[in-house]
Amino acid sequence: MAWIRTISETEAGSDLKRLYGEMLDPRSGKVDHVLKVHGLNPEGLRAHWTLYRAAMRATPGLRKVEREMIACVVSSLNGCHY
Repeated sequence: MAWIRTISETEAGSDLKRLYGEMLDPRSGKVDHVLKVHGLNPEGLRAHWTLYRAAMRATPGLRKVEREMIACVVSSLNGCHY
């Protein structure tokens, strides 16, 4: 759970709710916490989402699961604990 105040899907105003709608996890139907920490700054959230999608689509020779695995290893090497 994030220590940063997050805004739930039900609390979100119309602009944030629309952004969240683009970011719903297809399996859970929820927005990932790592995205919700940007909820107080929708412009920052949009930038994070745009960067994430660009990075994850920039390597068409890798499957999504392989890209996610690489991201996990890099996060671990960087000491990221999420």
